[in-house]
Amino acid sequence: MKQTRHWFFTAVSLTAAFFSMLSLVSAMWIPAKAELAQWLIERSWQQAREGNENARPWPWADTRAVGVLSVPGLGIRQIILQANSGRNLAFGPVLLDGETGHDLVISGHRDTHFRFLKDLEAGDRLVVQTKDRTQHYEVVAAGIVDSRTSELVIEPATSRVSLVTCYPFNAPLAGGPLRWVVTALPVGDRLVSFRQQHSSSSG
Repeated sequence: MKQTRHWFFTAVSLTAAFFSMLSLVSAMWIPAKAELAQWLIERSWQQAREGNENARPWPWADTRAVGVLSVPGLGIRQIILQANSGRNLAFGPVLLDGETGHDLVISGHRDTHFRFLKDLEAGDRLVVQTKDRTQHYEVVAAGIVDSRTSELVIEPATSRVSLVTCYPFNAPLAGGPLRWVVTALPVGDRLVSFRQQHSSSSG
């Protein structure tokens, strides 16, 4: 009887240890997988810069790296991905229309990659690098947009970048109608013109 009881408690202890180890391995695998994905995305970006326009992070990926978003003042550097989907948003910010034209709309999750948007203020500088050019921007506006009554219109002839994420930042559930939109204009003549117009209207 004692041997049976001893075997039972030993089996229970071993089973508990096994599942504890399994949970630990699972917990370690999630961040390791995320790190591996970022390394593969970075590698595909370097390949794109070298001329391989179809370079993908992994063979079955439905996205590719098309640029880099940097915020020097906050120490932010993120690879911009093509194809706006929930799956791709899990790996980084994405272009709304998938093309790197002049009027860029980049979206990201409020609780991961685009958490820093709440810290951006007018006057902060952004840098967007594509394989063709590097453009410096300055934040001119940030605020709430209700997607039920407003929409972002992409104007190919307009030079600007809009960073978009869900709002509020601390909402328990994602997917509501509100968006936090940060607008930045290229550093140069258009920015000077914007400041002059804004100063005149406020005066």
